[in-house]
Amino acid sequence: MAVVVVSGMHGAYAEHVVVPAESVVRAPASATAIEAATLPMNGLTAHMALDLLELPAGATVAVTGAAGAVGGYAAQLAKADGFRVISDAAPKDEPLVKELGADVILPRGTEFPELVRKEIPDGVDGLVDTAGIAALAIRAVRDGGRVATSVGGIQVRVERGIETRNTFVPQYAREHAKLNRLRELAEKGSLTPRVARMLAAEGAPEAHRLLEAGGLRGRVVLTF
Repeated sequence: MAVVVVSGMHGAYAEHVVVPAESVVRAPASATAIEAATLPMNGLTAHMALDLLELPAGATVAVTGAAGAVGGYAAQLAKADGFRVISDAAPKDEPLVKELGADVILPRGTEFPELVRKEIPDGVDGLVDTAGIAALAIRAVRDGGRVATSVGGIQVRVERGIETRNTFVPQYAREHAKLNRLRELAEKGSLTPRVARMLAAEGAPEAHRLLEAGGLRGRVVLTF
């Protein structure tokens, strides 16, 4: 499996691609090719977000959008790193988010920060925002904590000494050891590849409509 960096007209919508050797690792033995395809880009994005938080062992992390593709990997990677995970979820997604390892699951919505503060009065040490609500959820972060967002273009006002950082996964495209760690965790069952839909290559326009509509619980995969 490989992570493909989009450059001009070059991307992953192809039968054959050429990528740097550092961008490729063996697919998890426990996964199909379709499942393995969901891991590199979203998994490395989640990995980078947690790395940007630079939190000590045993820290508490809030993950927004944990039912989604990036958020789900963020929750599972946070658990693999030994963090306590607090996530938001719609009622229908609570069983999934619990299965992904969240220690505390709170309702989605504008009251999420206040509900986090009821659980942890001083606030969480870090926030991984995959739902695009960092401007709201930052209130759940302790003074001097950190925020990492996987959603581009989100403006977050700096407050209370909190650092905010944005992921840019192309910077991790040649992080071979981190990509290989995703494989290892998937083989151990600590990471769960999730396929929301499979479409033939000519269904790419429909794939984009599905992504734009939101609410996917996994990745859309094109097959050739």
